Amino acid sequence: MISANELRTGVTFEIDGQAFSVIQFTHIKPGKGSPFVRLKMKNLMTGNVIEQTFRPDEKVKSAYLEHKKMQYLYDADGIYTFMDSGTYEQIGLTKDDLGDAVNYLIENIVVDVVYFLEKPVSVELSTFIEAIITHTEPGIKGDTATGANKTAEIETGFSLMVPLFVNEGDKVRIDTRSGEYLERVK
Repeated sequence: MISANELRTGVTFEIDGQAFSVIQFTHIKPGKGSPFVRLKMKNLMTGNVIEQTFRPDEKVKSAYLEHKKMQYLYDADGIYTFMDSGTYEQIGLTKDDLGDAVNYLIENIVVDVVYFLEKPVSVELSTFIEAIITHTEPGIKGDTATGANKTAEIETGFSLMVPLFVNEGDKVRIDTRSGEYLERVK
């Protein structure tokens, strides 16, 4: 059991058979009355984000999540297929299940699929990925001193801002937490 005072961003817990992950938390101590904890939390089963208030002494059940390394295979009609490399078992997840992770799913990438009660509920990517730029405007020679950026599209269709010296066909490293360009990879 976890007390409401111990809930922090990223902690997962269970309420009424549903798994929740804390997105944002605030400890509030009003001038009058008892303190409380306000949480913004995501239901891992449905994807809904809700806000709820807890007394600091309330307890919630810790959620047991299982992580399996799986390889992303392909997308067919909005179903993203992953395969367990050990057992060759395949599962399909929807865009709603994946959230922002869908922007970084390159074929054959290995990800952590998160299970709750033997049901896949989400995907966790590595912090950084490397992707190839498929479309961007060419940079103008000599215009690199300003530190300006331009829009580029990677092989998954995701658009991000990159420096002017990055061209089509270049491989870049991207932070999957923020979607920001980090560096060009040789």
